Amino acid sequence: MSKKFIINCDEATTICNKSQYKEASFWEIIKLRYHIFSCKLCRTYSKQNATVTKICSKHLHKTNKKYKLCKEEKELLQTEVIKKIKDKH
Repeated sequence: MSKKFIINCDEATTICNKSQYKEASFWEIIKLRYHIFSCKLCRTYSKQNATVTKICSKHLHKTNKKYKLCKEEKELLQTEVIKKIKDKH
């Protein structure tokens, strides 16, 4: 395997974050998928990152608020994220 194709965990998390917002290039996504295939920690991070993004997007669309959450909303969101992560383990 070419060294250009292999990435470390730091690069994988950066690409994972970029891909959540559709900012990763085609080759970055290929490298990320290869890395996730062989790295359990990054695979878990990727799943958790996708879950958090999905919950936040759903919450923001539901409340029609773009930038600020009140204390109760933050606590509700945090509780939901923790529950989703525990459910997956």
